[in-house]
Amino acid sequence: MRVFGVDPGLTRCGFGVVDGGTGRSVSAVAVDVIRTPADMDLAQRLMGISDAAERWMDLYKPEAVAVERVFAQHNVRTAMGTAQAGGVVALAAARRNLPVVFHTPSEVKAAVTGSGRADKAQVTGMVMRLLKITESLGPPDAADALALAICHLWREPMRVRLEEAEARAKEMAKVHKARLAAAAKQAGRR
Repeated sequence: MRVFGVDPGLTRCGFGVVDGGTGRSVSAVAVDVIRTPADMDLAQRLMGISDAAERWMDLYKPEAVAVERVFAQHNVRTAMGTAQAGGVVALAAARRNLPVVFHTPSEVKAAVTGSGRADKAQVTGMVMRLLKITESLGPPDAADALALAICHLWREPMRVRLEEAEARAKEMAKVHKARLAAAAKQAGRR
């Protein structure tokens, strides 16, 4: 499976494409950081991020898109810009009928390093080790995008299986409840 990981941001937006193989094997396909000037109009910045995301999706043909979920930041303005950048990427993916999954930073850190409290250096180090990258990845946004893709490759199959098991259990409970009601009704006729 090929996953397009996105670490959203207005000034720096990390893009990374990773292929997943058998087991937990992963390999890097592409990585970059898309930049937009802080003095540019917000709509133009978002369009630049959207255009870049669309080019990447058309070029690399991912099967899924993993975006970092914005869940809390002290600076509301930064959080809004980050969420807007993630939103335009999700929209571009939706236009291509690609599934989009949002992962929290702690989920990504835990998947890649084993600790949800890992710092940027630990995440970057593990991403480089897992993907056998020897040259610098540049800003942390690049490593974070790759980490998102890896997280998705490793966590999503389990999440889907769990969701399917919950749906089956819910259906079985419904059938069981109907049988109990029918048995009670039958017993009431005697």
